[in-house]
Amino acid sequence: MIALPLPQSFPRPLARLVARLPALPPSLAFAAACNRTAWPTLRELDWSPARGRRFRVHVRDMGLSIYLSVGDRGLKAERAGPVDVSYTASAEDFLRLALRLEDPDTLFFNRRLAIEGDTNLGLTMKNLLDAVDWDELARNMPLGLGRLLQSARQHIRLPAVA
Repeated sequence: MIALPLPQSFPRPLARLVARLPALPPSLAFAAACNRTAWPTLRELDWSPARGRRFRVHVRDMGLSIYLSVGDRGLKAERAGPVDVSYTASAEDFLRLALRLEDPDTLFFNRRLAIEGDTNLGLTMKNLLDAVDWDELARNMPLGLGRLLQSARQHIRLPAVA
């Protein structure tokens, strides 16, 4: 098993620079990547609680905020502004969540994942995404990306959460 060494936090000078960038370009990139890789599986979920709502994913140690909403064809990038719910964690913790190496409830109760705003909506969306069959999601990803992520999940272990 390979341990992936990650810094405890993103370098501060770079984080200050990222925090000054407009939110739309990273939001567009994130939405496009998710729509290309995950939406074929995710579109089958009941997104009705998310329609017309705005979300923010804030990567605390990077100073990066991604603004999203849900449309008929997937995630839509949004400009910075008021949101209904915001998820905040470090880059490492979001990676843990994405690879399903950590349970979101564990990170939430250890104060490593914050859900602010409409917490009912935030928990509904967390539960919706948590119920996705990870193996099916990986099988439906294009260009062998799913196989790569499956391999990473099986062979890479991040250091334990403190």
